[in-house]
Amino acid sequence: MNEAIQQLNGTLSLIAPDAVLLAAVCIIFFIAPFLVNDKGEAPVGLRHRWGFFSLLTLVIAGCVWWQCPPVPRTLGMFALDELTWYIRGLTLASGVVLVLLHWNQADDARSAESHACLLAILAGVNLIAAANDLIGLFVALELVSIPTYLFLLLPRRDAPAQEAMLKYFLLSIFSSAIVLFGMSYLYGATGTTSLAGIHAAFAATHGQAANPLVAVATVMLIAGLGFRLTAVPFHFYAPDVFQGAPTSGAAMLSLVPKIAGFVALLRLMVPATGAEQAMTSWTMTPAAAPLLWWLAVATMFVGNLMALMQTDIRRLLAYSSVSHAGYMLVGLIVGLEHEIQKDVLNHPVVHSVSGIGAMLFYLAVYGAMTLGAFAVLIAAGRKDKRIETLDDLSGLSRNRPALALVLAIFLFSLAGLPPTAGFLGKLNLFFAAWSQGYESSRWLAVILAINAALGAWYYLKVIGVMFLREPIDRSEQPAFTETPSLIAAGICLAGTLGLFFMPGWLWVPIQSIMP
Repeated sequence: MNEAIQQLNGTLSLIAPDAVLLAAVCIIFFIAPFLVNDKGEAPVGLRHRWGFFSLLTLVIAGCVWWQCPPVPRTLGMFALDELTWYIRGLTLASGVVLVLLHWNQADDARSAESHACLLAILAGVNLIAAANDLIGLFVALELVSIPTYLFLLLPRRDAPAQEAMLKYFLLSIFSSAIVLFGMSYLYGATGTTSLAGIHAAFAATHGQAANPLVAVATVMLIAGLGFRLTAVPFHFYAPDVFQGAPTSGAAMLSLVPKIAGFVALLRLMVPATGAEQAMTSWTMTPAAAPLLWWLAVATMFVGNLMALMQTDIRRLLAYSSVSHAGYMLVGLIVGLEHEIQKDVLNHPVVHSVSGIGAMLFYLAVYGAMTLGAFAVLIAAGRKDKRIETLDDLSGLSRNRPALALVLAIFLFSLAGLPPTAGFLGKLNLFFAAWSQGYESSRWLAVILAINAALGAWYYLKVIGVMFLREPIDRSEQPAFTETPSLIAAGICLAGTLGLFFMPGWLWVPIQSIMP
């Protein structure tokens, strides 16, 4: 009994910030029904209370996270290392911005459940980063997926929102089935669900003939997780869902599933830092690298070329999200090739820029600039009409010049232009691919540069609409101040510009995660 209690306490110490989020979810679901009457009516302003409660929860979880140093530890289904620590910080910071974006998106009667779903999603991402077992990893992935369905539907019940939720629901459960299918083959090939045991099993069979089950598992896992990354050809749901979902829902989908997908791939394909298996590599890596290479190329080109043809701002940002997934795949591929070199040469190979480090840095940069862009879209909308098309942004610089300037900065960053963090993010990815030295990685660097130029075209087109066109709707706009989204835009603006002028405080710690 004492041993079980000690193990439970040890496990809770590994997932303490996530336990705080899940405890808040339980509290919300328990209290919320008592604050809504039988007719579905809630006290006016109740959404503000739940918004403050969600922010308080994230602050408490952040304090717990900060007090838990990333000393590598493994206990049962969970592991703590530098990657877990970094992803938790990124997720909690993104969660603060998302709560602010979602503040007024749901009415008073539905705000509690929607905030609870958001906190559950964030906890799921953190548990993915801490997973040390296939079962725990899959449960954490579902903890991200299932609340997402409700999060997309609760704020709005109109036909577009229902269609967006249904499309995401059907395709998400299909991708989950593929992931589970891949995990079953992985279990069949190794006889264990422990990630540490799986890495050890592959290390023990190094140099032997490849197990065909591993090839099937590789394809299935990349296909299933590619849905979360919005990687081509698993991206086709994104434009429709972004267009029909609430703005806060589209903002969440642009970032959080990407964090979940990339971290899951890292946990599956690269041994945990500091663990006893850290000096071994997984034979899935050579099988995955060529597949991911073509996936990255297709994702970059399809995302950018399709975005050039969009007139709906949400569909444009959806395809933008697809292209940025391709950019981050470049960093992942370079990192996997680095693992191959370590395996072949039996010693670490040092490059000027770490591929996985560049990917993790760009993940944070992308979060700041894309969430900032959605924050401006919420703040610039009217109380009775949200920003839908590029025409709705016409002449924004004349009506609301400060918002137009802030959105322009975010778009410059998405395009990779200085002086924004997006420029450094793309530059790091380019140098990581080029310094690898292989012809395939240098081709990736060239393709990334070409696609960055393609992406700049449609981002600059949006800026031109805001600053060079006259407003199409000249009617007097009703007074509407979206204070939470303005605060969120300010936070994202500070991150987008601050990481350009002072990148070291984030870049240096990232380099120690997976060299």
